[in-house]
Amino acid sequence: MDASAKWLVMDGFHPIQLLAIRSVLIVAALLIGFASRNQLSELRPSRPRAQALRGALGIIAPLAFFMGLRYLPLADTVVVFFSSVFTITVISALVLRERVGLHRWSAVLIGYAGVMIAMSPGGSGSYQGYALVLVGSLAYAVLFTSGRVLSATESVSSLVFSYNAGVGLVACILIPAFWQPMQMMDWGVVLLLSILSVSGHFAMTYAFSQAEASSIAPLEYSAVLWALLFDALLWQKYPETATLLGAVIIIGSGLYVLQRESKLAKCNHDNT
Repeated sequence: MDASAKWLVMDGFHPIQLLAIRSVLIVAALLIGFASRNQLSELRPSRPRAQALRGALGIIAPLAFFMGLRYLPLADTVVVFFSSVFTITVISALVLRERVGLHRWSAVLIGYAGVMIAMSPGGSGSYQGYALVLVGSLAYAVLFTSGRVLSATESVSSLVFSYNAGVGLVACILIPAFWQPMQMMDWGVVLLLSILSVSGHFAMTYAFSQAEASSIAPLEYSAVLWALLFDALLWQKYPETATLLGAVIIIGSGLYVLQRESKLAKCNHDNT
């Protein structure tokens, strides 16, 4: 999905246009799919105001990320975006009042050091691009945390639907200022982006509901390998040493944070 978005952004299309089309396609597909099974009620939110606010503000994460793709190699973008793991931990501690011990705080600090290394002058992108990706990472962390809170009363289907509907509404309001004519191939790539987006969203959500995060995270971090591959094949871009070193530190710290969270959750479960 990220490679498809970069392809379109580098071709001159504004992310607002991509998000508007993507969201319309996803919302239409969800409505048709659930209606065909007489399951439209599963898309209805229990807390419509909270879901509407989450969807409207949720556009910041993909918008900033897609804008960052214009200035950075795909691998750099993905590596820096994984800093959201550490931001989620910080938000959980400060906002949700979850207990975070010394081990996780240390891993978070080391992880942010890895982000700084990946963004160093030896990196292969611009600071403007890194700044956009960091904004997207922060917005994603807020989006993830809010989804975790709302999941107590909302179904996965309603969270996915409301989020895409909110993003689509905001993007469609803004789209007249950013619209560019599209060729048939461009529409095909946007369709591919939309299919990958919604299928990936459902697949990841289902995966995390079936297994511990510490078990899934190593597979999720494989996105870095795919980003390196697409960079080489599509744009003949190869990672700098700083990017690779930062990636190793970020992934290692992220896995440690998730491992500690899993261990703490297991201890709490056993105590109850």
